Amino acid sequence: MWNERYAGEDYLFGTEPAAFLVAQAEHLPDAARVLCVADGEGRNSTWLAARGHVVTAFDPAPNALAKARRLAAARGVTVDMREAGVENWPWEEDAVDAVVAIFIQFAPPDLRARLFAGMARTIRPGGVLLLHGYAPRQVGYGTGGPPQAENMYTLPLLHAAFPGWAVLHEADYDAEIDEGRGHSGRSALVDFVARRPA
Repeated sequence: MWNERYAGEDYLFGTEPAAFLVAQAEHLPDAARVLCVADGEGRNSTWLAARGHVVTAFDPAPNALAKARRLAAARGVTVDMREAGVENWPWEEDAVDAVVAIFIQFAPPDLRARLFAGMARTIRPGGVLLLHGYAPRQVGYGTGGPPQAENMYTLPLLHAAFPGWAVLHEADYDAEIDEGRGHSGRSALVDFVARRPA
């Protein structure tokens, strides 16, 4: 399904980074090792690489990765882009300074739990998670994301998934977004930035 969605010449979610990432990137250390989860066409990973971070990104869709590589070349940056899904990513222990996961709500609750556990494992002690997605009321807005409310985030759910982590920023809010034809219009958003205990 995702490979078909990314088949067109246009960038489904645009080429500019998510506003959340731009606002919260200050929490990343200089030249951080960053993993971008299900990064699609590369709008977030290439932006991070252009700011001096060492970025690995993965996505299961070859069409998305081809466009991500073109975007990286156009911006003159290098991103280690790999074809993989969240189900088979290795989630190496203490491997990165940060994980960036933006609009990855294709994962139902059981897979999401495994995904969150993998993120927690791969972030080194003292590293940070930058997580951004939709709140359940997004289903009623119909401006992006899947139709399953159970796939969406709440702040209590995220606190429970990352117990003991120091929350650096959190928010549950509505905003107008314009991120390609995939995300456009009034949206119910959740931000969660947290530091793994050292």
